Amino acid sequence: MAQDTEQQASGGVLPVDDEGFVIDTEDCEERETAWRERGTSRPITVVGNPVLHKECKDVTAFDAELEQLVADMFASQRTAEGVGLAANQIGVDLKVFVYDCMDDEGKRHVGVVCNPVVRDLPAERRRLDDSNEGCLSVPTAYAELARPDYAEVTGQDERGNPVKVRGTGYFSRCLQHETDHLYGYLYIDRLSKRDRKDALRQMEEGTPRYPVVSND
Repeated sequence: MAQDTEQQASGGVLPVDDEGFVIDTEDCEERETAWRERGTSRPITVVGNPVLHKECKDVTAFDAELEQLVADMFASQRTAEGVGLAANQIGVDLKVFVYDCMDDEGKRHVGVVCNPVVRDLPAERRRLDDSNEGCLSVPTAYAELARPDYAEVTGQDERGNPVKVRGTGYFSRCLQHETDHLYGYLYIDRLSKRDRKDALRQMEEGTPRYPVVSND
């Protein structure tokens, strides 16, 4: 049974489907707005910042401080016009990411995952998609990267309840990308040396459209 809109808009636990996966496509605008309006946008850390290159700490306290962090992450994500944001991308060493992402069918997904783990898929379900990928922490750079076109992520919501999220296509890529961040990996770390060098060149030649933290 789904919770009412007022509960969801105030950051309540999302309803789940018959298979136990969150229903994150309902009341997206209300929920994202409720989070974002309580938050403060922060600048984005970029490749080279130490916090991006190590595994983050597990979330163990599901409290008001965590809720404020999530609100700040939604605000920062909106400022940067991103579809997903990990905590270390605003300099916080905790395993939590937020997302506001459209899937390939045009459905919008909004949610929060703490301590995420991507489920290993059996070989027969691993269909790769080699679409372009970008990252707020590698601004203005894009590269093709093969990832499974379906992903399941388990973790906890902002209140510590178990949560399962699944996605296909672009949303699948988002879930994998953000989980990678929290274990110290940027998408460019999965590229060939040549493609990684090209992505860093693109970043050097471009100008971010949002505030970033200088590594100087």
